[in-house]
Amino acid sequence: MGRKRLITDSYPVVKRREGPAGHCKGELAPELGEEPQSPNKDEAELELLRQFDLAWQYGPCTGITRLQRWHRAEKMGLEPPPEVHQVLKTHPGDPRFQFSLWHLYPL
Repeated sequence: MGRKRLITDSYPVVKRREGPAGHCKGELAPELGEEPQSPNKDEAELELLRQFDLAWQYGPCTGITRLQRWHRAEKMGLEPPPEVHQVLKTHPGDPRFQFSLWHLYPL
């Protein structure tokens, strides 16, 4: 009785060459003329606000705006991050910044 056949036995063995120095397996090469993108400022600020939404130590965030929640947490002595207040003040009319993650869900 011989060795049990594997599905990989039906494919030829291919030896891979070593790539150029600094090449990482699984890393995609950038397109010519393309520079690596850093997250833009709005995305970074929105991520900060999402983290604020997910931080339960500042109380529930459904049914109120992020700014209302920040002020409520401040009144209760919960020390909400001042960066969140600054971001909310710089985007007063933008619903992406003012409303929490769950503002579209009914109470």
